[in-house]
Amino acid sequence: MEEDPPKTPFRNVILLSVVSFLNDLSSEMIMPILPMFLQSLGATGQLIGLVGGLRDSLASILKVPCGYWSDRTGRRKIFVYWGYGVSMVFKLLLAFSKLWPSAVVFSAMERVGKGLRTAARDAIISESAAAQRGKAFGIHRGFDTLGAILGSAVSFLLLWFLGLEIRTIIVIAAVFGLAVLVPIGFVEEPKIERRKVGLKISLSVLAKPLKLFILISGIFALGNFSYMFFVMRAQHLFTGRASIAAPVFLYVLFNVFYSALAVPLGSISDKIGRRPVIVFGYALFALVSLGFAFCNSLWLFVVLFSLYGVVFAAIDGTQRAFVSDLAGAGFKGTALGAFHTVTGLSAFVASFTAGLLWQHVSPVATFLFGGVTAVVAVIVFLILYAGFTE
Repeated sequence: MEEDPPKTPFRNVILLSVVSFLNDLSSEMIMPILPMFLQSLGATGQLIGLVGGLRDSLASILKVPCGYWSDRTGRRKIFVYWGYGVSMVFKLLLAFSKLWPSAVVFSAMERVGKGLRTAARDAIISESAAAQRGKAFGIHRGFDTLGAILGSAVSFLLLWFLGLEIRTIIVIAAVFGLAVLVPIGFVEEPKIERRKVGLKISLSVLAKPLKLFILISGIFALGNFSYMFFVMRAQHLFTGRASIAAPVFLYVLFNVFYSALAVPLGSISDKIGRRPVIVFGYALFALVSLGFAFCNSLWLFVVLFSLYGVVFAAIDGTQRAFVSDLAGAGFKGTALGAFHTVTGLSAFVASFTAGLLWQHVSPVATFLFGGVTAVVAVIVFLILYAGFTE
């Protein structure tokens, strides 16, 4: 594929990684306790699946138009600024929710900010490190998850040692989130050519290998349901205060492995190619899902949450790097937006289906569904393997 010459300094990668670190410090104080917060407001498993699906899909619906508009206008930073700003506002509103319907709305709307910023931010990273995209996205995801480790760890400490209420922790997290706007000001706006084309035409020029990979990643996402089900699955081993704190601790463990391996696996994908790393991640997710279906031991949960972190380290940044590799010059924002939209909409179906299975069949059925779907994604990927070029 054609490579863009580097037009912005690699420091953009570091600055945006710091931004993601600060944002995840804030967000991940909320994420491990969100399912418990929703349950405290009366939400059922089906409603929690709806929340997980809406959080993914509302963000994803905006990623194609925002990525396209970023390509068309040649501007990136404005989308990044507004994206993080909107998220901070709705985190604060979430903290004051008294009923589950308002919590559903504010939790979903918080992800609108993610939809505004993600494609433009990923395009800046791609354009700032054309020769080392796997490493650049690995660094970004590593910082992102390092913030997640600290955020979820702080949430655990506030719960277990200080005994703070979940609502209070969400307020503190929203206040912390204001810091993300500072380093964005130092990011250098990439100099890119404006594209005066319609959205339909822009999507039509995406290369066939890219479209095939977006299809495959969409299939995988159909079974990659919300993390909230993994957290809730661990709750049944505990009682009292431990039923909240222990799953949060396991979520911290997930983030430790995610952060520690994101950069190494990104660098490996630069050397051996994206495909084997992504296939490895898909296959491991299938095994992890099957493990969660039948796990009844604390030590097995420790292993499974660790492996769940390895899965995301393998696929999250590597998939974005692969999309950037396959995208034509000048259309990376549109390509990344299309990828995020397809996977996000698939994730809505995944989480909603998982919620239905959880409430009306059993938690075991939820995780069997995830495992089988991941196996299908691996098979389709291997069948279409020859259709890709690195």
